[in-house]
Amino acid sequence: MEERSREPFLVRVKRVGTIPVPLPRYQTSGSAGMDLHAALTEAAVLEPRARLKVPTGLSVAIPHGYEGQVRPRSGLAAKHGVTVVNTPGTVDSDYRGEIGVVLVNLGTEPVTIAPLDRIAQIVFTRHEIAVLVEVSDLEETDRGGGGYGSTG
Repeated sequence: MEERSREPFLVRVKRVGTIPVPLPRYQTSGSAGMDLHAALTEAAVLEPRARLKVPTGLSVAIPHGYEGQVRPRSGLAAKHGVTVVNTPGTVDSDYRGEIGVVLVNLGTEPVTIAPLDRIAQIVFTRHEIAVLVEVSDLEETDRGGGGYGSTG
């Protein structure tokens, strides 16, 4: 199977705060996301069923027409039950504040988040702009209004 080529685009990034976090980077040539690190001065304990907003020490300037999607890291989810609450979280192209990641511990044991731990990943993706048109009827489909498990 041939490796697909990716056309890169420029995302300007600025370190904010006092923690010298690593810049996100792709871990492999096929990676879709770049890891975000915890910009913490000391370790934080995430208790079971608790949430914690973790700063990343980064702000970005994403080109218009793109977004950054903050997603969980599979290793944290599989090993500890830690995921991102609002996944994927969207970083809009006009947002210039620090990226924060709201983690939740769905596991049964406390999890320690250490300074500079890799806590989430960010995927940059193009999006379209929709124009909504109000109508009185929609075309029928086989599925109709079935949702939430209706297909099996």
